Amino acid sequence: MKIGIVSDSHGNTGALDAMLAHPAADGVSCWLFAGDIAGDGEYLSMVTRQTVIRVAGNNDWPYSSLQDVEIAEIEGHRIFLTHGHLFGVSFSTAALQEAARAEGADLAVYGHTHVADCSPGEITVLNPGSIARPRDSARGSFLIVSLMPDQQPECRLIRLSGAKGC
Repeated sequence: MKIGIVSDSHGNTGALDAMLAHPAADGVSCWLFAGDIAGDGEYLSMVTRQTVIRVAGNNDWPYSSLQDVEIAEIEGHRIFLTHGHLFGVSFSTAALQEAARAEGADLAVYGHTHVADCSPGEITVLNPGSIARPRDSARGSFLIVSLMPDQQPECRLIRLSGAKGC
């Protein structure tokens, strides 16, 4: 199954539209939205036919009823989805990985840093970077992940072409 992971759109729904128009987004069965800004996750739900699993980010409080953590079961994988700010991801993903391990997850997905990360391991750690305000490139990014039961996920970082937006 092909899933998409996006985070940190910060009100730039045009960046989400560009992501959905990207050829890599074709065939995505489910989107994970790792927070900041909650309304953008709702927008993504409205403009796609796919399921969108969403969490709140640090900029979403107190205006969101979304949870800080969601656990998703997809293609035999247990996914720990969070924005990351509550786990100190700006310094290390150790606390994030420990929380994912405690939930029996084999994937930990986060945002917050605006820096993409795809680190395989006992707990595969995934961060799509920021679709609208990247700190690791001039172009926004998202992840495409192929999930198959009993196999390590295959991860592709996709950069949008053109300017990073407003």
